[in-house]
Amino acid sequence: MANTLATDRKAYIITGPTSGIGYATALELAKHGTVVLIGRDPARLDDVQKTIERKGRRAVSVVCDLSNLVSVRRAAVEIVALRFKIAGLINNAGIRQTRPTKNALGWDMTFATNHLGPFALTEALVPHLPDGANVVFVASAVEDPERQPAKAVGFRGGRYISAAACARGEWKPGGAKPGGFDSYATSKQANLAAALAFARETPRLRFSAVEPGINPTTGLERDNSALVRFMVRYIVVLLVPLLLPFIKVLSTPKRAARVIAKIMTDGSRQTGVYYDEHGHPMLASALVRDPNFQNRVVAETRALLSTISTRTNSDQPGRSFDP
Repeated sequence: MANTLATDRKAYIITGPTSGIGYATALELAKHGTVVLIGRDPARLDDVQKTIERKGRRAVSVVCDLSNLVSVRRAAVEIVALRFKIAGLINNAGIRQTRPTKNALGWDMTFATNHLGPFALTEALVPHLPDGANVVFVASAVEDPERQPAKAVGFRGGRYISAAACARGEWKPGGAKPGGFDSYATSKQANLAAALAFARETPRLRFSAVEPGINPTTGLERDNSALVRFMVRYIVVLLVPLLLPFIKVLSTPKRAARVIAKIMTDGSRQTGVYYDEHGHPMLASALVRDPNFQNRVVAETRALLSTISTRTNSDQPGRSFDP
């Protein structure tokens, strides 16, 4: 869907821009430059692109399934071919499945979409990003086992074993009872650790992560029952604005988008910062703050991804692999 265009205008790449926080952030960033929209559904990408263009701003779309490494590699090639002056990359796309599924390689879909895909996309684009560009990972504080709001709803923190084990859908024992909680928390634990490690590895760029707050009206859990989706759409969406002044961690896609856009357009040289839902620095879990853990996550993820063919001239997802 993308055409090769040379331009001096700043461009911002965002994954998952067709709903929720990603959609609101794409509209916000369009005020500052061209937005490169990365998502799975061409029709929905086209709708977002047209919405931005109707406001007299500019966007282009690149189709990409983050759970498929070949698709990620193709998307990176397309983005580089656009020859935009890339000001930043936002790894926003994410899912939380209550009933786990696998991708073509047999990998846990949540871990592949939330960590492995964004990791691969970031690594493919880093050599092409100009000095000072921002790379932001939309993280989640549910990775922290001591996070009280997360504990209250049943999360027990990230359960990372190794990149290969997590790709198989295996988590440390003693985790959460609700389905999908451990895979989601662990995927966010891994990409937060990776963001902090990247900041140390590549000081010419600015890597950061943001906790967007509790956004109950996003499309994160697409496989919920029809009743739950109805309640979120027609009841919760009305209650959230009333509760915002009283619940610090509660947010909305528009509020989260303003925080993310401010981080993305910040002209300071800060890197390696983890921001809360208000844009203030916060602490990750004790484990994620450990540079040795950060390095291990990055090394293991690279080792796992290196075993998979990422040919861009075939529709095959790569050779079969049992991690």
